[in-house]
Amino acid sequence: MKDKSKILVAGGDMRQVYCAVKLSSVSDTSVKGFSADILPENMNIKISDNNEKSLYDFLVLPVPPLDENGMITTPFTSEKINPDEISGFLKPDAVIFAGKSDKRLKDIFKDKEIIDYMECEELSLKNAVPTAEGAVEIALNELPVTLNGIKVLIVGLGRIGTALAEILKGFGADITASVRNAKGTAKARILGIKSVCTNKMDTDYKLVFNTVPELIFDNELLSRFSDDTLFIDLASKPGGIDFDSASILGKKVVWALGIPGKTAPVTSGEFIAETVINILTERGVLNE
Repeated sequence: MKDKSKILVAGGDMRQVYCAVKLSSVSDTSVKGFSADILPENMNIKISDNNEKSLYDFLVLPVPPLDENGMITTPFTSEKINPDEISGFLKPDAVIFAGKSDKRLKDIFKDKEIIDYMECEELSLKNAVPTAEGAVEIALNELPVTLNGIKVLIVGLGRIGTALAEILKGFGADITASVRNAKGTAKARILGIKSVCTNKMDTDYKLVFNTVPELIFDNELLSRFSDDTLFIDLASKPGGIDFDSASILGKKVVWALGIPGKTAPVTSGEFIAETVINILTERGVLNE
């Protein structure tokens, strides 16, 4: 690495720990916002403290970077990290990497470049598989029946929907994709599954996966599904299901946000690190 740049990974869940491990293979990397007993014993990770005088070239924040109180999210320690204080750890020209950064973060670090790694196509493609695998795991745990032969509806055939279809085919599920245009119909045919127009979908399904981040399942549509149908919403906020109506109607809904970090922290953490490394390599910060 040129000039031995320093990276600080601050806050987040276990995927950030494994992100730091991966980054440490190419950089001088430290973590902040984790209790020592949380870190795996066989991992030689440096823990940054408040008395540290060295300044970092790059800061890697979690997904999302800030909690509801505007503090850096630190679920694995009682330590509270104020983003204003973390500025004292950074060089004037430091670059910040964060997942799903918002206006609050940009207002705090007005003088810093912020790169949202969750917006990188590379990471979205990689995360599709652990997200789909985690969603299927939820279904296996929640359903009283096998996936073999079950009627499944997948709403949206993007990266995650496609990965879901491939996995569910292996279980022998009866899969239909809800699509909006001829392109979606053609994609379903290539995948070897059935398709239906979203605004004409029937409701004879025992398992529904939604991947579209806009309201699809309103009160009227939900009311037409059987009470034993399981809905798993994989879409980011605001999701695709009217959760209040679902609750009133007695529908079983799981809003499964952040699956990769929960079910595959090692893999998803390494994916984040690889994205950061590739960006720094393209910028000439890391040697090819």
